Amino acid sequence: MGATKAADIVELLGRVPVFSTLDGEDLGRIAQLAVPRTFEPGQVVFREGDSSDTCYIVRSGRARAVREHPDGRTITLATFGSGDIFGELAMFEDERRSATVEAVQRTVVVAVLGPDMRRLMVEHPGISARLVVALGRRLRETNERLAKQSFQTVQSRVAVVLGELVAQAAAAGEPDREVLVTATQADLAKLAGSSRESASRFLAVLERAGVISQGRGRLVVHDPTALERYVF
Repeated sequence: MGATKAADIVELLGRVPVFSTLDGEDLGRIAQLAVPRTFEPGQVVFREGDSSDTCYIVRSGRARAVREHPDGRTITLATFGSGDIFGELAMFEDERRSATVEAVQRTVVVAVLGPDMRRLMVEHPGISARLVVALGRRLRETNERLAKQSFQTVQSRVAVVLGELVAQAAAAGEPDREVLVTATQADLAKLAGSSRESASRFLAVLERAGVISQGRGRLVVHDPTALERYVF
């Protein structure tokens, strides 16, 4: 691996919350394990029920985690943009995947094989300890976010989801204003834990206020800072 390429991967890893407790030397060791991969729009990275032998860090593009509902509907659980990690439990154990992840746009990732990562943690136990600390922080943050979300209105939850998608777009190099979000009303509703009808009504409010404009399968956020007025 070239020095420039390795430095780029170290910089990417340094933006991942799971690796936030690691120093540059540790990140360099993980970067040596990383393998670049590219997925085209609609291509499946892995399917629910597959063996979890690899974790992925997004360099560019966007992917989403989905599950199939028994009635045939596809439920979007999360979206991933630049600097996000998914499948991270593969670093610690070989469990079955709990969801399917597919590329929404052309998505470039770096992949780290679980067995390679576990061997590295055996050779450098400090990495394992620091990862556990970071994962503990992430779990607390997730619990706090879920607790907060349970008391939020639908409009607040949708505004938060839109803000997160805008932040992902910004991390991928999109401008600060006129941000294109390639998500449907159904996607936003699922991410916000609301019905499509409720999310649609609030999006119509945002559109009348000039905060967003909508089209088929796409949404442009004209003024991302205005979303904060709807979060409480």
